[in-house]
Amino acid sequence: MGKLNFLLMMTFLVTLSANAEASVGKADYNVVPLPSEVRLIAKAPFVLNGDTKIIFHNDNADIERNAHFLAQYIKDNTGIDIGVTSDNAKQAIYLVLNKKIIGDDAYTITVSSKAMTIAGSTPRGVFYGIQTLRKATPVADTITQVEYPAGVVSDSPRFGYRGMHLDCARHFFPVKFVKQYIDMMALHGMNVFHWHLTDDQGWRIEIKKYPKLTEIGSVRLQTVLGRNSDIYDGKPYTGFYTQDDAREIVRYAAERYITVIPEIDMPGHMEAALTAYPELGCTGGPYQVIQEWGVFPDILCAGKENTFQFMEDVISELIDIFPAKYFHIGGDEAPKKRWQKCPDCQKRIKEQQIVADNKVSAEDKLQGYFTNRVEKFLNDHGRQLIGWDEILGSEVNQSATIMSWRGAEPGAVAARQGHDVIMAPTTYCYFDYYQTDNQRNEPLLIGGNVPIEKTYNFEPVDSTLTPEEAKHIIGVQANLWTEYIDAKQLVEYQVLPRMGALSEIQWMQPEKKNFELFKSRLGNLVKIYDRYGWVYARHLWKYKKDVQ
Repeated sequence: MGKLNFLLMMTFLVTLSANAEASVGKADYNVVPLPSEVRLIAKAPFVLNGDTKIIFHNDNADIERNAHFLAQYIKDNTGIDIGVTSDNAKQAIYLVLNKKIIGDDAYTITVSSKAMTIAGSTPRGVFYGIQTLRKATPVADTITQVEYPAGVVSDSPRFGYRGMHLDCARHFFPVKFVKQYIDMMALHGMNVFHWHLTDDQGWRIEIKKYPKLTEIGSVRLQTVLGRNSDIYDGKPYTGFYTQDDAREIVRYAAERYITVIPEIDMPGHMEAALTAYPELGCTGGPYQVIQEWGVFPDILCAGKENTFQFMEDVISELIDIFPAKYFHIGGDEAPKKRWQKCPDCQKRIKEQQIVADNKVSAEDKLQGYFTNRVEKFLNDHGRQLIGWDEILGSEVNQSATIMSWRGAEPGAVAARQGHDVIMAPTTYCYFDYYQTDNQRNEPLLIGGNVPIEKTYNFEPVDSTLTPEEAKHIIGVQANLWTEYIDAKQLVEYQVLPRMGALSEIQWMQPEKKNFELFKSRLGNLVKIYDRYGWVYARHLWKYKKDVQ
């Protein structure tokens, strides 16, 4: 054999060997978040290939939809196209309901050489089992079959509320990307999408009774450059969601067991609404949709009855679109400068016999009146109020749920007072902050520094809370404010892989968390990011090639 032919033959054999090895993928249940139990047994694995079927109950539309999700996820990871059926099959993955499993979000995956069963007491639990299987499945184009080790995998989340927030008011993101954001949440086992829809810099949701909210309030004439410099881009900025858009987002999220909670911030952060309807303010204007970032003095007038009619009308249209039991009214950063001089607000204070004390001004207590009145309207329509932790300082009802953002301590205070609490502190959960203290090569952001390890090590339940008080910590959420985030790639970069760290807080018991082991488990997750073309931060890895 000639030297050239010999080299060609050796190259062919090496390639053949590599392809043969690559064609069999090995599943690994050490995923993010790590399931509470992974019990392997020394028996033959379940082998998935093109002949495998996914079997669902033919009388359950949710389980059938889950089956198609699983088939698509497997195809996305491996290219293997498997069938979905309600008929029996030899080599099959069964999706079943099992009422003996405790917890609506809990699941069990049972694997033997003959079959795999993903079970939950609800279709939602089955869906979370599917996400774990998805992340356990290897990612490569050359795979023709996957071996899943025999055993049992089971899990249930620590918190019922597992949220992510997206601000679409400062910068608008199209429906297609909002759906992608929901898909990212589903991959990480999250179940609440907090959608920030209005602010000083733009009103982004259609309200049919008040068309000028989007005709005028969605448009700012230009946007400041840098960190509130005196230079502007000179370009009008606009965009809003129609009510049909919002319904489509709600439907899309619901299919992935994610609840969409809208936020209409009030009484502050309302300059866009005041620009459209200046009669709602204390001074009557003129106002303009704000072109900079920050906190501004003009807020809704709490002394005028038409303000409350406006809010009730807006809420009435939105609760018809968003079936979530919660409605977020903001309540943060509401300066009282205008209220102090407003005859209508001062008249309201007098009529309601609101009196300042050593800790709280009359105007701050007026915000409590405002909040409680809005809450009553929500309650009368079967909804519950969420507000940022500032509302604690205004004598709100105990029934209001508090979202703690100015650190974790306000949340602990609220829990001691009997409020339900969602923890979302800047110090751990603000994903618009930098991810490193070396910011030389980072995009321009609002500031701060929340590296992934810091997020991972957040403990939402203060050790000084009693067991009864601790029950009021109902969930954890990360926030992404978009003053400095105007592109989908930057959104992805800011939340990934920090979403993975957040998911382990939301799902895992604290004693089982370990950051070094978490890093080792990120490998297949970031391969899924790569598969979908999502941009993610690589601060955990020195070089791109080190991402495994």
